[in-house]
Amino acid sequence: MGNSVAIIGCGNIGLSLLQGLLRNSGADPSKITVTRRNTDELEYLREYGVVVTSDNKQAVQNSDIVVIAVKPYNLTSILDEIRESIDPARHILVSVTAGVTIKEISAQINISLPVFRAMPNISASVGRSVSCIAHGETQRREIDSVRQLFDNMGTTMVIDEELMQSATILGACGVAYVLRFIRAMIQGGIQIGFDAKTASEIVTRTVKGAAELLIEKQIHPESEIDKVTTPKGCTIVGLNEMEHNGFSSSLIKGIVASYEKIEK
Repeated sequence: MGNSVAIIGCGNIGLSLLQGLLRNSGADPSKITVTRRNTDELEYLREYGVVVTSDNKQAVQNSDIVVIAVKPYNLTSILDEIRESIDPARHILVSVTAGVTIKEISAQINISLPVFRAMPNISASVGRSVSCIAHGETQRREIDSVRQLFDNMGTTMVIDEELMQSATILGACGVAYVLRFIRAMIQGGIQIGFDAKTASEIVTRTVKGAAELLIEKQIHPESEIDKVTTPKGCTIVGLNEMEHNGFSSSLIKGIVASYEKIEK
């Protein structure tokens, strides 16, 4: 990681990003600055060499890439605060704040500099995030710099900004959907005889294996489902029972409901 980075607002998602960066052996912690109004909960990060401060202006001055990781209602005040510290010849601004467009950010900051939107997820903390990034008119080197930053935390995809809301639902909210599915599988495993620890081990590794199977083979899930649904077998009986109770439709409805909420 060649660029110095500031994470403004090191809450849950900001901390996940930081943890992902620290997992990378090429990252220099001294080139990472994190901010929070109350830094007490971040003091332990100093042991790793990370710069911890409540001074957002100082964080910007010490960085090349500024990642804004605050709630939408705080974004305006943060941009107003750091505006005078931004050097348009040096800085790249990346917002991971949901629902605020590049146009709105650019108008608020009122400085001509590269502005990106990014939507990682909390799996960044273990280097497994799927991060979607969008940008306005920027140079290739700036795109490469931001992509390289998020590549340190997992997989990065460049998408059209109009899909950022959808990326938020599928990639960020999606972690919660998958975790709820995993929890339900563990509960079922306990009911059929496993202790909680063993059920959790089997389920989490099964889910990981299923995901890696699709990623590595680049195939549709249904083709692999067909391989384990033998005639009159226990798999097809279970799948049909789930579908009779609305398994797929409830998941799709949940995704759409989340999307409609964020679009309001």
